[in-house]
Amino acid sequence: MPALYLSHGAPPLADDALWPGQLAEWSAELPRPKAILMISAHWENAPLALGATETAPLVYDFWGFPEHYYEVTYAAPGAPELAESVRKLLRGPGIPVQDVPDRGLDHGAYVPLVEMYPDADIPVLQVSMPTLDPARLMDIGRRLAPLRDEGVLIVGSGFFTHNLAALRQGGIPAWSSEFDDWGHRALETGDVDALLDFTRKSPAGALAHPRTEHFAPLFVTMGAAEAFGDLEGAGQRSVIDGFWMGLAKRSVQFG
Repeated sequence: MPALYLSHGAPPLADDALWPGQLAEWSAELPRPKAILMISAHWENAPLALGATETAPLVYDFWGFPEHYYEVTYAAPGAPELAESVRKLLRGPGIPVQDVPDRGLDHGAYVPLVEMYPDADIPVLQVSMPTLDPARLMDIGRRLAPLRDEGVLIVGSGFFTHNLAALRQGGIPAWSSEFDDWGHRALETGDVDALLDFTRKSPAGALAHPRTEHFAPLFVTMGAAEAFGDLEGAGQRSVIDGFWMGLAKRSVQFG
C-alpha cells in the first residue's frame, strides 16, 4: 500500500465545492486497504496510545460549529488485528504503548475518511503522536512500515500550513504560500534534512506552524515511506494542492 499525508480540513470541508471530490477521486485510485492506520494532529498522548479497536463514539473535538456537524457519524469497524501488529512493531524496539479503548476517531481522522471511504466498511485504528519531534516521529513511521506489505494504508492527517489567523485575514497569506512552495520543493527533491528542521530552514515556518502538530504527522508518513525508497522522485507526488481559507491543503502520496 502507499502511505499518505493529507490535509484534513475542518468539519465544513464537507460543504466545500471542490475538496470532497478530490479526496474521493484520490481514494478511488488507491488499492483497497485491508485496514487504515490514522495518525492525526488532534491526538497527542505519551506514551503512544492505541485508540478503540471496537466501534466507539466519534470525538467531536471542535467548538462553535452548527449542530449538524456534531451529528456526523462514521461507524467503521475496529481493527484489533492491526492494533496487535502495531504493538509488536513498536514494543519490540522499546517504544511504550498503551491502550485507550474508549477513544474514538477525532475529526482529523473521520472528516477525510467520510469523503474517501463513505461506506465506513474498512477497519480503522487511530494512534496518538507521543511527541512532536520530527526525528522521533519518523522513527515510529519506519517501525510501522512493514504494515504497508500487509495491506494497511498508513495516513498522517494534518494541514500543510496551519495558522488560524489566516481565517481572519482573508485571501492567501504570503507566509502560507511561501511555506507551501518550500515544502513542495523539499518533498520533490527528497530533502529529508531540511524537512526535519523545517522550523529553522523553511521561510515563514513560525507563521505557517505557530505550533507544529499539524505538520508532525507528515514525518510518520515519511518514515513509513523511507524503507520503500518513496521519499523522492517518482516515489512521491502531491495529489492535492491549492488553498482553503488561506491554508495550504497540500496532500502527498508516497508509493
